[in-house]
Amino acid sequence: MPARTKNEYGYIDIDDNVIATIAGLSAMESYGIVGMASKNATDGFFELLKRENLSKGIKVHIDKDQILIDLHVILQYGIRISVVAENIIEKVKFNVENLTGLKVKKINVYVQGIRVEK
Repeated sequence: MPARTKNEYGYIDIDDNVIATIAGLSAMESYGIVGMASKNATDGFFELLKRENLSKGIKVHIDKDQILIDLHVILQYGIRISVVAENIIEKVKFNVENLTGLKVKKINVYVQGIRVEK
């Protein structure tokens, strides 16, 4: 079910994929993130998603008028994971709330891997 807001003229429904895309693009603005991750069904390993498939690494749950977002990410080696995760949460929360007008209740960041850059 999409997220719904109401005004004097009617309803505005925002699809989960729109919220996931906003969250993915916002997360990618954070320093230290390599990309979003998706579990490969055949071998069980997490793979790095291309930019056009970012939303596959994001799960959006809507609880009445509040949004819960799960982000599966791959980070760069050598950075402090907690700092990058906090930055991701702040950017995603800010952008989703400002662009949709909806309230973000919770954002979970799952670090699925570390990439060593050469």
